[in-house]
Parts: sequence; C-alpha cells; structure tokens
Amino acid sequence: MAGKQDYYELLGVARDASADQIKKAYRKLAMKYHPDQNQGNTEAEEKFKSISEAYEVLSDAKKRQQYDQYGHEGMKSTFGPGGFDFSRDFTHVSDLQDILGSIFGDGGGGMFSDFFGGGGGGGGGGRRRQSADGPRQGADLRFDLDVDLEEAVFGSEREITLPLNVDCGDCKGTGAASGSGRETCKQCGGHGHVLSGGGFFQVRQACPICRGEGAVITKPCKECGGAGRVKQRKRLTLKIPKGIETGSRLRLSGKGEGGGRGGPAGDLYVIMNVREHELFERSGDDLYCRVPVPFEVAALGGEIAVPTVDGMAKLKLSPGTETGKTFRLRNKGVPSVDGYGRGDLHVQIVAEVPVKLNGHQKKVMKELLENGKDANYPSRSKFQKTADRFFERKKALEKNAK
Repeated sequence: MAGKQDYYELLGVARDASADQIKKAYRKLAMKYHPDQNQGNTEAEEKFKSISEAYEVLSDAKKRQQYDQYGHEGMKSTFGPGGFDFSRDFTHVSDLQDILGSIFGDGGGGMFSDFFGGGGGGGGGGRRRQSADGPRQGADLRFDLDVDLEEAVFGSEREITLPLNVDCGDCKGTGAASGSGRETCKQCGGHGHVLSGGGFFQVRQACPICRGEGAVITKPCKECGGAGRVKQRKRLTLKIPKGIETGSRLRLSGKGEGGGRGGPAGDLYVIMNVREHELFERSGDDLYCRVPVPFEVAALGGEIAVPTVDGMAKLKLSPGTETGKTFRLRNKGVPSVDGYGRGDLHVQIVAEVPVKLNGHQKKVMKELLENGKDANYPSRSKFQKTADRFFERKKALEKNAK
C-alpha cells in the first residue's frame, strides 16, 4: 500500500473537494484513459483502473471518511487482500454510462454489456440490431455546388447528376438470388459482432463472416454480386432561391442514398459556394462596386452611370469628388433569402487619370498644372504641411543631440 498514489492526487482534486468536483475530475480522466479510446495501450488501461478505484472510494461518503482517516491501509477491509478489482468492486456503472455517453452514441449500452458481462452468448452485447432482412434507411448525402453571383441574386434552376446506390432490381435489395434468402450468421448468432480479448478489456468487432450484417447469403444475386445494391446515376432539378450565399444549405428530403430492402431514402444536402464576381463584391446582402470616373468629371462634377442589380442607374457627382468617396444606393443589393427586404449597393468612386494624351490635351493639362493653387488641391496641401512638420521636428532633434 505504501507505493500507491494518493486518491486525491490521482483525480487532481483538493482534499476538501465536493462530490460534484470529484465526479467532474473523474469524468475528464475517464474520457481520456478509457480502454476503448486507447486500444492496445496497457498504460492507459492501468491508469483507467487506478482513477476508477479512486472514484469508487472518494464518491462514497463512508469509504472516503475511512480513507481520510486510515489511508490505503483502511481500504483492505473494503477491497480485500487482493486490492481493488474493477469487475468486482466498481459500483458506479450508471455514473460511468452517464459520463461516457458522449463518446458512445447509444449511451454506452453496448459497451457496458461487454465490459460487465451482460451480453448474450456468442456475439454478446445488449444493443439491439435491426432485423437482418428488415428495411434500412438510406444515408444522407452532401453535394457541393458552385454558382455565379447572378444565380445567387436572381435565383435559377440547375440540373445536377448524382451517382446513387439503389436496391438491385433483380433481388429487390436482398442480395440473394431468386429462390434463396439470407441465413442467420452462425459465427455471431445474428448479432453482427463478436468479442475478442479477455479479462478486464474486451474489444467488440464486426463479425468477419457476415461483416456486421448478422446474416449471410449462400447464393448471391448475379446482378449485384450479393450486395443488394447497384450504382445508378440520377438527375435532379434544383431550384436555387434568390439571396443564397456561400455556406447556404438546401435540403432535399428523400433525394439522398436509396434505402436498403425497401427502406426510405436519405436526404440530400446541397451546400452552396458563390463564386467571386468581376464587377461586384458581396458582404451579406450588401453589394460593393468600384466605379472608374474620368478625372475631369471628378473635378468638375457631373452625372455618371453605375450598374445595379436592376440595371444602370444615374449618380450625380459634386465638383471635386475624390477617389474613395462612397455613395450608398438603398435597396439595390441582394434580395434577402427569406423574401423580406434587400441589401444596399455601395458605390466607390475611383478617379481615373487620363493616358495617351494628344498635343492639345497635354497643353490644357500643362496650363492646369501651372495655374493650380494649393486651394485647388486641399489633400495635397495638407499632406505637404504634415511632411514639413515632420522634417522640422527631425531637424530640432538632431540639433539638440549635438
């Protein structure tokens, strides 16, 4: 007993920890070291047994009091001379089922029947299986679809083709040739799984004979080779609603993988990806557009045409409109996917400097340059004043440093 680690240290809790704190600590460690999470790792298995022993004692008020008073020596009368035996002494099976339910989707039912000897003969396990010959629901499918911005704004119809598994027409999905059927697997007794290993830790695996089906086919169907399913390409017409965006998900009920042996089909989930556009950028239901404007129009003011989802619109510019000036056109954006309202269009002005000037144009531009005053270029004037202050400060610092 002298070499055993303190129970409180094992769980990483203080000696005055509450019952909830002890359970929370055990939960975290049990999820980390549980053998089904660390198959083949004997150190993890031993660690799991140690923390389970600590939890068995500290979660029971009477045992905890005895341990606090006498330490590990006081546990001899509780566990016997051989010490703690998980399969015999652990009394918190329901706690462990609750703790590990998030790992084992059925609440741990099948796993615990194997762990504590509650399974039936042959295959073991307490989890109920579907009848080997019963109908099975088809799997849900995902299809990623690229669409243009125009389709996202105005809506559209697209035809898509999917390779789907459906019931074989010859054997009606049974996988067995005409006149024969499926027989219960003798290896697993129809459970579909078998246990391997022994002692504390047993692993449940799919039966190698029936591959988890619980039944075998003695005379397979020639059309599907006994699979009961054949691949079939199916065309679907998809309606794309107005306002969808990247990440939007459309659900088509019953358009997924076909069900097995007459079972219902799964669903199809179409995930949208809206391609980047050369004219508009999108943010939510708002659109953004950069519109080049002739230098002279930006300087003198005037009317320009801007594209919107409803067609070209007129926009009046005041004299001296600078690059970067943004105008907001309400309700000229993307329709909301729920059908209520629309976003806005944000138009950003980009003054374009003229190129390839002829002689007369160059003369006019030169006259403008020679006659220009600071008042004509307020941004440039402000910039220059800021630069002048910077160099004055630099000069003063250099003088003080001498």
